[in-house]
Amino acid sequence: MQYSDSLKKNQDFQKVYRKGTSQANRYLVMYVLKNGHMENRLGISVSKKVGNSVVRHRITRLIRESYRLNETLFERGLDIVVVARTGAKGRSYQEIESALLHLGQRHKCCGGKP
Repeated sequence: MQYSDSLKKNQDFQKVYRKGTSQANRYLVMYVLKNGHMENRLGISVSKKVGNSVVRHRITRLIRESYRLNETLFERGLDIVVVARTGAKGRSYQEIESALLHLGQRHKCCGGKP
């Protein structure tokens, strides 16, 4: 990810949850908060309710790769937290990518497909 960094600290996640706006669809929930920097920070959260560690890591990789390949479509200066719902279990890359871009468009922070 050339324009982005990761959210790692719990306090950063909590700030986005409290002060950010949220949108949801069948597979993902996305929280967005402006951070005042020139780069985005992406945080991904996958609960144990979704599945075992293999399933959770696969979903995390799919979300991260979907964002990485489409990060030029997103505005800069955002903290983004993506939470996977139980419906994301067993979904293909195309379905996860479509869900991520859909939520970006609902937040008005992402353009459509190039």
